[in-house]
Amino acid sequence: MAKAAYKPRLQEFYETEVVPAMQKKFEYKNKHEIPQLVKVVMNMGVGEATQDRKHIENAANDMSLIAGQKPVITKAKQSNASFKIRDGQAIGCKVTLRRQKMFEFLDRFVTIALPRVRDFRGISDKSFDGRGNYAVGIKEHIIFPEIDYDKVDKIRGMDIVICTTAKTDEEARELLRLFKLPFKK
Repeated sequence: MAKAAYKPRLQEFYETEVVPAMQKKFEYKNKHEIPQLVKVVMNMGVGEATQDRKHIENAANDMSLIAGQKPVITKAKQSNASFKIRDGQAIGCKVTLRRQKMFEFLDRFVTIALPRVRDFRGISDKSFDGRGNYAVGIKEHIIFPEIDYDKVDKIRGMDIVICTTAKTDEEARELLRLFKLPFKK
């Protein structure tokens, strides 16, 4: 007997609530026209890595706890003397989440992490790129419950990019609003 496939809560919500709402608002003729989430890319730049290699390892460990998968270490493409960076030197880490991990991360991000931000009044609705992708920056990675505050060597910021199949920013904004992303009023 085949094992039942596990579906994240947010993916079920997309199929039952978001798809009908998007179809009603934008009057799509085909269900494949309805925008959907493709991937979530998390990026953490670690400028202190130029002085000490341990900073990049700590950042990668924290990111792997947040994402649930091992990050890729990003390296400098060219030297820059003003930033004291040499070509090929490790300067950050990134993770690309797709399918189940993407839905699980987005669920934790919206329901747990964002409400933990100090003086939170919503995220900007102006950070769309014109092709339906949305980027948000976070100043403190300790808002995620997976991070133990006592074991953190330094509080770091990170960028989170949500990629969708939406053709316009209006479609992407509505899609993310239906996913309950707390945009500013």
